[in-house]
Amino acid sequence: MKFELETLFVEEASRASPLVTRVVSRLLAGVDVRYVADGRAVALPVGAVADRFGTGKRRMVLLRRRGSFLMGCPAGSTDFACCGYLVMVLASNCPMDCSYCFLQEYVADNPGLQIYVNYADVFDELDRVSGGSNERALRIGTGELADSLAFDSLTGMARDLVEYFSRRENLLLELKTKTDDIDGLLGIDPRGRTLVSWTLSPPYVHMNSEHRTASPAVRIDAARRVLAAGYKVAFHLDPLIVYDGAEQDYARLLENLFDFIPSEQIGFISLGGLRMTPRLRASARARFPRDRLLLGEEVLAADGRYRAIAPLRFRLYARLREQIARANPRLPVYLCMESAGAHQRVFGDVPATPAALGARLAGV
Repeated sequence: MKFELETLFVEEASRASPLVTRVVSRLLAGVDVRYVADGRAVALPVGAVADRFGTGKRRMVLLRRRGSFLMGCPAGSTDFACCGYLVMVLASNCPMDCSYCFLQEYVADNPGLQIYVNYADVFDELDRVSGGSNERALRIGTGELADSLAFDSLTGMARDLVEYFSRRENLLLELKTKTDDIDGLLGIDPRGRTLVSWTLSPPYVHMNSEHRTASPAVRIDAARRVLAAGYKVAFHLDPLIVYDGAEQDYARLLENLFDFIPSEQIGFISLGGLRMTPRLRASARARFPRDRLLLGEEVLAADGRYRAIAPLRFRLYARLREQIARANPRLPVYLCMESAGAHQRVFGDVPATPAALGARLAGV
């Protein structure tokens, strides 16, 4: 992962933490290391700069998390047909910089790259949630508020997570990424309890909008390597962006994916259209004024987010669903942050409940 770090802040009370020791020892030369009493203060936006969110990506903070590590997926809502996904908040923000990223709004008030040194406390929370029972299957991931593997070359955190989940038959760990930073996963036996997923976009979207991320071809090759190492894999075509030529580009992307990863070895594929609140839309356009993909034909939907107009959005969903079904009719496909009505329109049936869909995806 190519960081653009200028400063690392470490909470004084965590100076002796094993994670702090690992990160400091692996930093590139030239990064200024400072010790502070409370890391939350230095994670706040820097004052008189044009791009406070982008500036936050150059400041890493190692601090204790004061609250719970587990939360419902930020995309979860009674407005949507949800997948029952739970999130572990082990870090916040991301060194990559996608123009459409919802973190530009979600963590705008504390944009510093935050990594929680007491992350191992999440294991106690997971034990309580699972209840020590193998009856309730849960899919739990780290890739919502931070890319799951973007920091791993510094933290080595993924190994601890994979080893914990390898001993839990009812829990599935999902590591979601746009990188090819998988070296920390190799040489560990996940025992079928870790799934590594990649967000995929066509090369045109990658070049325009997904800055400092691995290319689609490199992501697919990384998926091939972790599959060979014993991990499960899945893919998120999210956000799908409607533009001239999008149907052909996304269809070609799926063709390339199935050429390298047999469809029967894919756990699931999610589809989700580009959606932006008015605040996020304004921030993204201000930060990336040259990205024409942020200027599509959109309407303000009932959920308060701008989305591509329905006929265009559903046509793209339907075409990709049909292509996936031709490759493998048994491959699970679901919509992210779309209503039950949208699900019925695309799939022709009533969506599963979040608990049922979550259990199905956790058992892939």
